[in-house]
Amino acid sequence: MASHSTAARRGIRGRLLALAVGLAASSLALGACASSGATSEPGSSDGEAASYGEISVQYSWIKNEEFAGEFYAYENGYYDEAGFSDVIGISGPDTGVAKLLSGTVQVALSDAASIGAAIAEQDAPLKIIGATFQKNPFTILSLADGGNIQTPEDLIGKKIGVQDSNASVFAALLNANGIDPSEVTVVPVDFDPTPLMNGDVDGFMAYLTNEAITVELAGYETTNLAYAENGVPYVAETYSVTDQYLAENKELLKAFLIAEIKGWSDVFTESTDETVSLITKYYNQAADESADGLEAVFGDLDPEKTALGLEAEKLLISTEETEASGLFTISDELKEQTIDSLAAAGWDVDVEDLFDTTIIDEIYAENPDLIDYLP
Repeated sequence: MASHSTAARRGIRGRLLALAVGLAASSLALGACASSGATSEPGSSDGEAASYGEISVQYSWIKNEEFAGEFYAYENGYYDEAGFSDVIGISGPDTGVAKLLSGTVQVALSDAASIGAAIAEQDAPLKIIGATFQKNPFTILSLADGGNIQTPEDLIGKKIGVQDSNASVFAALLNANGIDPSEVTVVPVDFDPTPLMNGDVDGFMAYLTNEAITVELAGYETTNLAYAENGVPYVAETYSVTDQYLAENKELLKAFLIAEIKGWSDVFTESTDETVSLITKYYNQAADESADGLEAVFGDLDPEKTALGLEAEKLLISTEETEASGLFTISDELKEQTIDSLAAAGWDVDVEDLFDTTIIDEIYAENPDLIDYLP
């Protein structure tokens, strides 16, 4: 979710769901249950700290505010404390499905739709072990003096811009609200919201933390029909791994998630200005390291949009459930809601096929002090 030139973003965003599902089949042939090159060396009986070596983590998007917690984990030494010699964060866009299955990365920050689709369509041996976003970030964005789509019923008779890779999730919104697809005109679009601002469509499938902010900053009053509040709740920015890696590296993953919890807790306790400065630092490093990476293509971050995106993310991350149980936890109710949302999109999976949250539950049972992340 970038805060840069929309022209540069055209055709790129979308979480590459269709690509991920297509690649999953070939990746299964390469070794669906591939183990990581990282080795786990639990601490010795005399109290020596664990040493887990190096792991690779696939980010779903470029190194912007979406990964502020990871940046704090680097900056404040939480990965070092956890026993990692290096945690390699790899810029997206990428759902991580293919790379997980081939063993190229050990952890992917993905989403329930991408992981669920791979499980349903390819029988991919993947699990979600925690989730940063407790709420689905998708929205139908409209202009207040245009389509002004406030309820699902307002979609009827409207022209809605939908990206090809998001077609199934949009279909889930219609299905969940009993709307026949024939009652809505779907207009294929890219990820540039210009068609909405030009009046070519009445609504536009967008992210609450991205395009919705882009249009507002362009001077338009907007209306959001959030998926999470209109029948399609599911988790996103999920910590996802293969079944085999989970079985063989539970202590490593526990240490990793503890570092992540600490990093994201800092996002809530530090000032927005400080966090934006940190995000800019890591974004610029990524741009300098890869001339053909999207960070370099997009140019400088917009501090205003970065700050607004960060605050919008916090509303997706922090809920009454996480305040009570801790960051990244997924309640039984939310698991069921996620499964129902995927079913509405045509992906039938069971809770036990998609989720295994035993590690995150163990973390908070053993470290209850980590639950309190708010200032």
